Amino acid sequence: MTNRSKSARPSTVRHLHKPQKHAKARRAGRGPNNVAEAVVIKDEDVFFLCDRSGNVPLGNEQGFGLYYHDCRFLQGYEISIAGNRLNSLAFTSEHGFMSEFILTNPDLKQPDGSALPKQSIVIEWQRIIHSAGLSLQDVITFTNHKHDPLQFVLSFDFEAGFEDVFEIRGLRPKKVGRREKPVWRDGGLMFEYDGADGLFRTLRINLTPLTGSPRKDGADLKLSLAPNESKQVRVSLVISESSRKKQATKRNLRPDADRLARQLHENSDDWLKRHCEVKTSSPLLDDLFERCIRDLRVLRTSLDSEQYFSAGLPWYGALFGRDSLIASLQTLAFEPRIAEHTLRLLAKFQGTEVNEWRDEQPGKILHEYRVGELAHLNEIPQTPYYGSVDSTPLFLILMAEHAKWTGDLTLFHKLRETVDRAFEWMRKYGDLSGSGYLEYNSQSKEGLGNQGWKDSGDAIVNADGSLASPPIALVEVQGYVYQAKILGSDLYERAGDKDAADRLRAEAHELRTRLEKEFWLKDKGIYALALQAGKQPAAVVSSNAGQLLWSGMVDSARAKKTMEQLMSREMFSGWGIRTFSSAEARYNPAGYHLGTVWPHDNSIIAAGFRKYGFDDAACQVFTGIVEASKHFERRRLPELFAGFSRDQFPIPVRYPVACHPQAWAAGSIPFMLQSLLGLVPNAFENRLQILRPVLPDFVQSLEFRRLKVGKSTVDLRFNRGSDGKLATDVMKVHGDLNVEFSSVPQNRAA
Repeated sequence: MTNRSKSARPSTVRHLHKPQKHAKARRAGRGPNNVAEAVVIKDEDVFFLCDRSGNVPLGNEQGFGLYYHDCRFLQGYEISIAGNRLNSLAFTSEHGFMSEFILTNPDLKQPDGSALPKQSIVIEWQRIIHSAGLSLQDVITFTNHKHDPLQFVLSFDFEAGFEDVFEIRGLRPKKVGRREKPVWRDGGLMFEYDGADGLFRTLRINLTPLTGSPRKDGADLKLSLAPNESKQVRVSLVISESSRKKQATKRNLRPDADRLARQLHENSDDWLKRHCEVKTSSPLLDDLFERCIRDLRVLRTSLDSEQYFSAGLPWYGALFGRDSLIASLQTLAFEPRIAEHTLRLLAKFQGTEVNEWRDEQPGKILHEYRVGELAHLNEIPQTPYYGSVDSTPLFLILMAEHAKWTGDLTLFHKLRETVDRAFEWMRKYGDLSGSGYLEYNSQSKEGLGNQGWKDSGDAIVNADGSLASPPIALVEVQGYVYQAKILGSDLYERAGDKDAADRLRAEAHELRTRLEKEFWLKDKGIYALALQAGKQPAAVVSSNAGQLLWSGMVDSARAKKTMEQLMSREMFSGWGIRTFSSAEARYNPAGYHLGTVWPHDNSIIAAGFRKYGFDDAACQVFTGIVEASKHFERRRLPELFAGFSRDQFPIPVRYPVACHPQAWAAGSIPFMLQSLLGLVPNAFENRLQILRPVLPDFVQSLEFRRLKVGKSTVDLRFNRGSDGKLATDVMKVHGDLNVEFSSVPQNRAA
C-alpha cells in the first residue's frame, strides 16, 4: 500500500492525557522493530499482529496489537516465567483466522532460588480471532517433560492504548480521549477509554484458571506440573465499542475455542470451494495460489452489508477505492461476486459535492474511508477522502469487466446514474488544465500530494531528481481512462445507447492520438512517467509505462521498445520489475516507489506484455514473482520488497513496514495466471476465448476447474507436450458455452 496521508495539522481537540509508558516496555531488545515479519490473523473487521513468539511487545510503536474500527485496543501482551520471555521454536498461521506457537523455557533461576532447566516445559499456544464475538481466544497448554514435578510462576502483562491507527503511523497528534486506569472487575481485567468522539471503548481480559495474584496490568499465576502432566490456561480478550458506558462494560464472552475453530475452518474451506480451482504440476505454484486465495479471504471485510477486500494489514485494513477495485479485477475469473459487492459499495459513497477538505467532486469515486475516533471528529479527511485520480476509471473498468464475465447488465442498469456521473467527473473535473488528460492537484490541506497508485510525496520526479509540478497527468492513468471508455462504450451499446457509445469511442481515439504525440520519450525508448505543469514530461524510466501497455492503446513498435526497457538490468531485478530505473538520479532500491518491486504492479505489466505478444517477458516476470514467494513466510507475497538485484542478494530483501497480507499482492498470482492462459470472456455471447496460452518452463501442466463464464462452467487442462508446446483440452462444460482458440494478440491498437 501507499503513504496515505501527509503530516497532520495541529489538533483542534484538547489532549486530555499523555500516553502512559509501561516500565517493562523500556527493556532493551524486547521485540522486533518493525512488522515485516509479524504473525497476522484477521476475521472480518477484527485483526491482530504479534511477533513470532506469540507476544505483543509492551510499549511497541511498530503496529503490533489488536485492532477494530481503526483503533488499536491492545498494544501489549507478554507472557514470561520468572521475568524471562520464553524461547520460540515454531509458529504457523496457515488459515488466517488462527495461529499456533510452540515455545519452551530458557535456563531460569526462580525467585525462590530454585533452578528451572531449559526445555523443561513445552508450551503450545493456540490463538483464534473471532469477529462476531469481537474477541481473541487463547488456549495455552503447558507440559512438563521432566521426570520431576515442577512449580513456577507464569506472568501475564497487558497494555491497552486505544490509539487511532493514524496516531500509530505518526501522522496525527497523540491522544484525544481519556483512558481510565486498569481495574479488575467481576473476575476480569478491564481497560477502558472514553473517546472524544462519544464512543466508550473497552478491552476485557479473562484468565482461567486465575490461580495467583492479579496486578493492575496483568496477573501472576502459580502452576504446578507433575511429570508428563499438561495444564491449560485460557485467555479471553473481548473488545467493545458503545455509546453507552454501561452496555460496554457488561460483555464477557467465553466461547468454546474448539467449536469456534471448527466453524472458522468450515467457513475458510467454503471460501476456497467458491473459487475456481487451480491445480498444477508445480507444488510451489499450488501452494502459492492457495495462499493468495486464503489471504483474500482474510482481507474480506463487510460494510453496509456489502463485502470488499480491505487493502492490507496493519495500516490499511479499510475500504480503499483503488486497492479494492484492482483486487476485484484481479480475481474476476475466479470469483466475481465480491466485485459486484465492491461496485455497489463504492457507488454508495460516490462524490456529490465540491469539498476541498476531502478532495471531493461530484461523480468521483473515493480513495479511503475510515471509521475511527479521528474520523468521527473530522480531524482527518478520510470520511471518506477522494484524493485518488484513478479510482474512478478503475471503477468503470471493473463494471465493464464484471459484465463480460457474468453476461448480465443488471448491475449496470442499477448503477447507470453512478456510471454516468463517473464519466462526467472525468470530463468536467478531471482535466484541470485543459490538456485533454486526467490530472490531479490536491486542494486539501491534509490531502495527498500525489494521487496515483504511487502516492508517496517523492514518487513523481523528473530526470534531475526534482519533484514534478502539478497538475500531473500520470501515464498509466491515461491508459485506465482509455480502457474505461472503450469497455464502457460496449456497455452503453448493449444497453441501447449508441450515442453515448460513439462518444466514448471518439474520446478514446482522441486520447490515444494525443498520448502518442506527447508522452513518448524518443531518446529513452519509453513513455514518460507523467506530464506536469505546462505539459512538460517527467522524463524518467518507470514501471508506470508498463501498466500503460495493459490498456492496449499504444503503438506496437513502441510497446516493444517499452517492454525492452522494462526487462533491462536497470528495471528487472531478477525477482520482478522495479518501480523506477536504477539508472535514474532518484533511484533507491529501498525507496517506497523509487526502485522497489510490487507484485501487483508486475501483474498488470505482465497482462500488458501478453496483449502485445511478449510472452517470454510475461513468463519471466511471473517466474520471478513466484520464486520470490519462496523466501516469505507461508509463501505470502508482501505489499512490496526492495529492488536489490538477484545477482547482488540471493533472496529478496524485505521492506520493513510492508503490509501482509495485502489484497492486490494476493491478487497478483491469480491475475497473472488468467493473463498467461489468455482467458477472455464474452458471457453475453456464451463464449470463452483462449488466446495463445503460455506457461513458464517450471509448469508442465495446469487444470482450471469450475471456471465460471455467465451461467456456465468449464474445466480446462493445459499440458506441455514433448515438443515443448502447450496444448489445451476442454475437459467438461456445464451449460451453454463455446470455447474458442485464437493466436491473434489481444490489443486493439496493434
